[in-house]
Amino acid sequence: LFFFFFWALSGGLRCIFTFWTAGSLHWGTDVDFIVWFQDHHPSQQNQSGLHGIYLRAFCTGLDSVLQPYRQALLDLEQEFLADPHLSISHINYSLDQVCHVSKHIHGCQILETVHKHSCGGLPPVRSALEKILAVCHGVMYKQLSAWMLHGLLLDQHEEFFIKQGPSSGNVPSQPEEDDDDLGIGGLTGKQLRELQDLRLIEEENMLAPSLKQFSLRVEMLPSYIPVRVAEKILFVGESVQMFENQNVNLTRKGSILKNQEDTFAAELHRLKQQPLFSLVDFESVVDWIRSTVAEHLWKLMVEESDLLGQLKIIKDFYLLGRGELFQAFIDTAQQMLKTPPTAVTEHDVNVAFQQSAHKVLLDDDNLLPLLHLTIEYHGKEHKDTSQTREGPSRELSPREAPASGWAALGLSYKVQWPLHILFTPAVLEKYNVVFKYLLSVRRVQAELQHCWALQMQRKHLKSNRTDAIKWRLRDHMAFLVDNLQYYLQVDVLESQFSQLLQQINATRDFESIRLAHDHFLSNLLAQSFILLKPVFHCLNEILDLCHSFCSLVSQNLGPLDERGAAQLSILVKGFSRQSSLLFKILSSVRNHQINSDLAQLLLRLDYNKYYTQAGGTLGSFGV
Repeated sequence: LFFFFFWALSGGLRCIFTFWTAGSLHWGTDVDFIVWFQDHHPSQQNQSGLHGIYLRAFCTGLDSVLQPYRQALLDLEQEFLADPHLSISHINYSLDQVCHVSKHIHGCQILETVHKHSCGGLPPVRSALEKILAVCHGVMYKQLSAWMLHGLLLDQHEEFFIKQGPSSGNVPSQPEEDDDDLGIGGLTGKQLRELQDLRLIEEENMLAPSLKQFSLRVEMLPSYIPVRVAEKILFVGESVQMFENQNVNLTRKGSILKNQEDTFAAELHRLKQQPLFSLVDFESVVDWIRSTVAEHLWKLMVEESDLLGQLKIIKDFYLLGRGELFQAFIDTAQQMLKTPPTAVTEHDVNVAFQQSAHKVLLDDDNLLPLLHLTIEYHGKEHKDTSQTREGPSRELSPREAPASGWAALGLSYKVQWPLHILFTPAVLEKYNVVFKYLLSVRRVQAELQHCWALQMQRKHLKSNRTDAIKWRLRDHMAFLVDNLQYYLQVDVLESQFSQLLQQINATRDFESIRLAHDHFLSNLLAQSFILLKPVFHCLNEILDLCHSFCSLVSQNLGPLDERGAAQLSILVKGFSRQSSLLFKILSSVRNHQINSDLAQLLLRLDYNKYYTQAGGTLGSFGV
């Protein structure tokens, strides 16, 4: 009895050919099994187990390469009929083509398995497996053509290495590719993966309801196709699919492939006809298609859709670039938003916002309808699922469980096509987090300035010791808040925005723009300390103390009574404690040279060493 392993797929890729040597050989049984296997799998799609177009392609390739093997069986049969005394070793010598394959493989995993075993040293085995692999590659090229040229994912058996929906796992590390150029403005695969790790909020579907999210199915990706190439393929298909699903006049916009679909299809067909897979040729064609798509998207975004103008709008409103507008809005809505929000608060606050815009001569009829202030209150029904996110967005919010309209205030912006592929709901949510924080700091600064105006109105009156404590505390609070505001606006926002514009102007590649913008937004969240919990919590405590102080001063224009003096004493102690904690955090980080952003904030707060000379404590009467 002799067991010869070649190929089969029955619950996995395995085949056992059994040869009997008992006077005569029943070769017909084995040939019948091969024929049954080839005919059975393509036709039994409704049965349980793995099946699909890659399996059928494998059967087709198997049939072609087994023709010489069938002839060898016939020759051996004739030899044994002529000489019954031939030994088993003669069979081993004549049929020394043994191969074991992993069980339960499917789809593009078949490509990986066949490719791995085609690297063997036996020329007959290598030649046979290369023929099978070429046939299987034909299926892959058909799927690639549908995906990259038409945005169609033809994969009913879940065999392709691209799938609809978010990624189910991390991309396996490939150290040898970390420094390889990704073809995105000089970016590397490592940089792109690091950027994906920086995403604080999971990317969701784009604004168009028909647009779907896609990701790599890493377990189906053959090892001889690098992840960087698969990411380019993913990007091209997503971009084409975005165009195909938009109800816009594409004849005016032009084809995203610049009407080169036939040329690209011919190139993919040429690759399909090659007997051996060439990564160099394959990646060259993918890069050609990707660069065409990326350049067209760049032109569409930057030149036709005025991306720089849209970024200016984002900066003016989400990042408080129009300071006079928000100063007017704070003055108008100050009393309205002090109380807990109700069902009519959102309408009233948007009326106040429109009035403030008119006061500062901002009468852009095309822009203002796209902006809308939102108020989150208990029992509010959400029409947009993007407004009901849990998790990171809630953790990043400067105010949890809002008790006033100011704490519940947010900003929404209707992004126009095709800018929605850059300003996704998740991206706008991050901007909203920064907006709430910046508005909170600006409002505290305005309240402290109002307290200074009240102080100036009473400076001619006789003051007591409590008044001196009160106004010194205001000075220290204003000193800290003013320098924090300067740090945020100059060292963070203006600096990062300037770098973003430089990077956009230096490229003609959309992916480079998206990467630069994601870095910009991540840096805003990091350098404003929204992600650094100890510092962020400390700053919020300081802002709360400033709010409480301003409320106390506004309600007690004259000398403080005993109750007011007690409240002032509590505020002094709280501010001294929090300012001391902030100084310790900033100083410890500076001494260890860990975070340059914290060191820059400390430089702003302690530029004249006043903070240091005060022992790192502000607000105490002894300073």
